[in-house]
Amino acid sequence: MTFEELDVREDLLRAISEMGFESPMPVQEKVIPHLLHEDGDVVALAQTGTGKTAAFGLPVIQRINTTLRSPQALIISPTRELCLQIGGDLADFSKYTPEVKVLPVYGGSSIESQIRALRQGVQIIVATPGRLIDLIRRGVVDLSTVHTVILDEADEMLNMGFVDDINSILENVPDDRKMLMFSATMPDEIAKIAKQYMHNPQEFVIGTRNEGAENVRHIYYMVNAKDKYLALKRIADYNPNIYGIIFCRTRKETQEVADSLIADGYNVDSLHGDLSQMQRDTVMKKFRERTLQLLVATDVAARGLDVDDLTHVINYGLPDDPAVYTHRSGRTGRAGKTGISVAIIHSRERSKMRIIEKKIGKEFEKGAVPSPSRIIEKQLYNLANRIECVKVNEEEISKYLPGIIHKLEWLSGEDLLKRIVSMEFNRLLDYYKNAPEVIDYEDRKPSRRERKEQQKAADNQGNRQSKRRDKDKEQRGAEPGYERIYVNVGKNDGFYPTRLIETLNQNMEGRIDVGRIDLFPGYAMFDVRKGDARKAVAALKNARYFGKRLYSEIANPDRDYAHASERKSNPRDRYAEGKEYGRKNKRKK
Repeated sequence: MTFEELDVREDLLRAISEMGFESPMPVQEKVIPHLLHEDGDVVALAQTGTGKTAAFGLPVIQRINTTLRSPQALIISPTRELCLQIGGDLADFSKYTPEVKVLPVYGGSSIESQIRALRQGVQIIVATPGRLIDLIRRGVVDLSTVHTVILDEADEMLNMGFVDDINSILENVPDDRKMLMFSATMPDEIAKIAKQYMHNPQEFVIGTRNEGAENVRHIYYMVNAKDKYLALKRIADYNPNIYGIIFCRTRKETQEVADSLIADGYNVDSLHGDLSQMQRDTVMKKFRERTLQLLVATDVAARGLDVDDLTHVINYGLPDDPAVYTHRSGRTGRAGKTGISVAIIHSRERSKMRIIEKKIGKEFEKGAVPSPSRIIEKQLYNLANRIECVKVNEEEISKYLPGIIHKLEWLSGEDLLKRIVSMEFNRLLDYYKNAPEVIDYEDRKPSRRERKEQQKAADNQGNRQSKRRDKDKEQRGAEPGYERIYVNVGKNDGFYPTRLIETLNQNMEGRIDVGRIDLFPGYAMFDVRKGDARKAVAALKNARYFGKRLYSEIANPDRDYAHASERKSNPRDRYAEGKEYGRKNKRKK
C-alpha cells in the first residue's frame, strides 16, 4: 500500500516524500483512512516509534479549513518535549501548505508570545494540559470551533496525574468533535476515559495489546546489588557504539550514577526533575546531536522524549509498574529498527521480571556480564572497523604524507599496525588490569540443602525483624515539628508519593510542606507540619482516588494500622473501619 492509495493529498505527499517516507506503517494504514473518511472516535494502541504522529498529523492537516483562522484541531501531549516534537513534525508535513498555522503551547516558555500567536490566528494547537488550561482561564483561546481532539501518550498523561486537567479541557470543546486517543498500554483508567468521553470508539491494536515493541530484545544481567555499577560499565564498554538511555528510580540515584560515569571517563549527562528547563534543554540538545553517548534519566524526566536510533535502553533496576518498563523499552527498536532493552537486577527482582515478561509477552534472555578479555577483544575489533571505514581526504592529507612516510618508513606494515592498535590496547589493558570480579547470579532452582539454608536464614531474619518491631514502630513516628497522617490507600492501589502530592494539591487551597512519606501495601503515612495536619485531613475527607473514597486521620502511634489494613482489604471497609475508630477515639476523649 502507498500513501497515495490512502488518499493523502498531493502537497502532503510531496512534503513527506522529501522527509524520506516511502510506504505507510501499520498504524498509518488504519488511522489515516478512518480520520479522512469515517465517523466515530478511535482508540489506537501502539508503541512509541510506530509512526503515530504522521497517522494523525497528515489527515488533521488535510481536514483543516484554511479560510477559517480559528482552532480546528487540538492535540494534547503530556510533556513539553513531546509537544515540541509533534509541533515540529506537523510544520514539516505542512511545508507546502503555508496557510495552515500550527502552534505548540507549553509551560516553561513565554505565555505572552503564545497569546500573541493565538490572537493572530491558528488552526492546530499542540498543547500540554497545564498551559492550555491557563490559556483557557485567561480567555485567550476559544475551542468552540475544534472538530478533532487527539490525546497522545494517554497512559503517560494518566500516570502524571492529568486526568482532571483532561476533563476540564474536554468541557470546552464541542460534543460532536471527533476524538482519537493513542496509548502504548490499556490500563482500566484509559478504558474509563474512552467510555466517558468518546462516541462508540473503534479500537485499533498495532501488535498485541500491552505487549513490548516487536523489534526489541530483552536481556537481563543478575548480579549482587553492590556490583550493579560495575556491570553497567562492562555493558557499556562491550558495546562501543552504544547510544542509549540509562533509567534510574530516583533523582539522587540518577545524579550519582551520572557523576560516577563522568568521573570514569564516559560521555554522559543526567536528566531529572531537579534540573531547570534551560539545563534540560541543553542536555537534550547534546544528546540528540550525539555529543553525548548515554543519558542517565528518571522516568518522569524522560517522558515524552522522542530520540531516534537508540541502540539500548538500560534499566538500572526494574520499575514497580510493568507499564513503565513497556514505555522504557519502547524507546528503542523504533521505526522497524532493532533495539536492546537491558535490565541489571539482583535476585530479589526476579519476581518483578516474571511479571513484566507476562505483560510484554516475551521472555528475557539471560546475559553474562562481559569479562575484561571479551571487552578488550570487542573494542579492538571496533577499532579495526573504524580504521577500515575511515574516510580519507586525499587532497588535504597528501601534503603531509611525505614527511610522515619518511618518519615511519623503517616500520613494516605489521609493525605499524601493531603500534596503532596498541595505542588502544594498552589503555584497555591498564583499565582492566586490577578490575574487580563481577559474579553472575545463577538463575536456577536451589537444591534441597540450599532451600533449607535459605529457610533458616529467613527464620533468623524474621526473628530479628520481630525484635526490631517496636523500634520500627517508634521510627515511623513523626519528625520533630511534624504530625503523621494516615490515609487508607497504599502501594497495592498504585498510590505513590507523586499521587499523594497531586491529591493534596487538587483538594486543598494553598500549599503545605510534606515531610517523610512511608508507603505500605494497604495504606500510607506522611508527615506535615503540626499547624497543617487538620487542614490536610479535612482536605482529604471527601477526596477520591480512582473512584475510591479516601479516609485519613492524624495517626495514632498506638494503633496497628498494618493489621487493620490486612484484615480490611476492601477500600470501603477500610474507610468504614477508620471512621468507626475515629468515633471511638472521640468518645474516649
